[in-house]
Amino acid sequence: MKKVEIFTDGACKGNPGPGGWGSILRYKGIEKEISGGEAETTNNRMELTAVIKALELLKEPCEVTLYTDSQYVSNALTLGWAEKWKQNGWMRNKKEKALNPELWDRLLTLYNTHSVKVIWVKGHAGHPENERCDRLAVAAAEKYS
Repeated sequence: MKKVEIFTDGACKGNPGPGGWGSILRYKGIEKEISGGEAETTNNRMELTAVIKALELLKEPCEVTLYTDSQYVSNALTLGWAEKWKQNGWMRNKKEKALNPELWDRLLTLYNTHSVKVIWVKGHAGHPENERCDRLAVAAAEKYS
């Protein structure tokens, strides 16, 4: 399998409000930056979208190392929360619906297509690729402000 590194971040001006996402894909030293946004969204939706859009660019199953500063994304994938929510009809527990089920459903399909190792990185702590993704996400969000 091809080994790909993916770095992602999401941003929102107000929560909800105008939002953006940014991703960097790296394969054999070659990088591709992508970004986008929405006029009315949440930070968590942008974090999820950044990962989805990056994984959607992969044309075959890959060994992916995913770097995210989102504990929502990291924990839901690595601790199996998102799979449980799906198995329980997108319920977090007996009373609370899971948020963003359509995005989680898309992400889980992609996640299960690839061999993904998720690495949580502290945001705004000088991680070069995370800082670049943040700049991409903020710039995309500003287009909707």
